[in-house]
Order: sequence, then C-alpha cells, then structure tokens
Amino acid sequence: MVPFFALAGGFVVFRLIGLVGVDVLDGWQSALRAALALMLVFTGIPHFLPGWRDDMAAMIPPRLPRPRMLVAVTGVLELGGAVALLVPPVARWAAAGLALLMLAMFPANVSAARRGLSLGGKPVTPLPQRTVMQIVFVGAAVAAAV
Repeated sequence: MVPFFALAGGFVVFRLIGLVGVDVLDGWQSALRAALALMLVFTGIPHFLPGWRDDMAAMIPPRLPRPRMLVAVTGVLELGGAVALLVPPVARWAAAGLALLMLAMFPANVSAARRGLSLGGKPVTPLPQRTVMQIVFVGAAVAAAV
C-alpha cells in the first residue's frame, strides 16, 4: 500500500505546491510525474536491501532464470525511471517505458500472491487488490506519457 499512498499523496502534495507558485509543478502532468518518481523511489530502493531483495527474488516466477539479477535490473530501471521522469526532454519516454516495465513485472506479483509469499516480513498484497493498484500505477504512467 505504501506505493499507492506515495503516488496518490505525492500527487496531491506536488499539485498543491504547483498551485502555490512552484512553476516546475504547475500542471497536473508534472505533478503526476513527480508523484510517480516518488513512488518509484519507494519501490526501487528495496530491490537492493538484503532481506527485501531475497523476498523479491522469491516472487519471480520459477520459470524465469536468475531471479536475483532480475530484481537488481528492475530496481535499476525503477530508480533510473524515477530520475528520468523529472527530466522534461525524456519524461514522456520514461513514463511510457515505466508503464511497460510495470506490466512486465506484474506476473511476479501474481506469482507471489498465488504462492502466499511475504515481502518485508508481511504478506504480499492479495491479488484482487494488487490488480487494482497495478491498473492505477500503469494508468498513471500512461497519463504521464501522453
């Protein structure tokens, strides 16, 4: 739920900051990109924390090779994407790429929910709730891209 709150709360805060006069956030799309970046920092950093990294590797569907490497690559892509969202010339491309990345990572969330895994010592988000959140995350990335 932390990523959802970072996205939703971040959007509200960044939009308000834009409305009070910070030009770089003066628009819904720039506020959304900043909120997505915030969310991706919250989701990207755990890819490199020892306990979390192992939990994330366990989420990877068994048929995919080198789960720890996949966790590291996706973490780099999330953090790099967060930075790119804040660079206007590449922000649209970054948002589109992140939407695709989120779609590509969704099977790991399905796998984790079906196998009853934990993440950071807590049960993973149940699949119906996670599916709705994933639709919101991908939708936000698409909205940030267009």
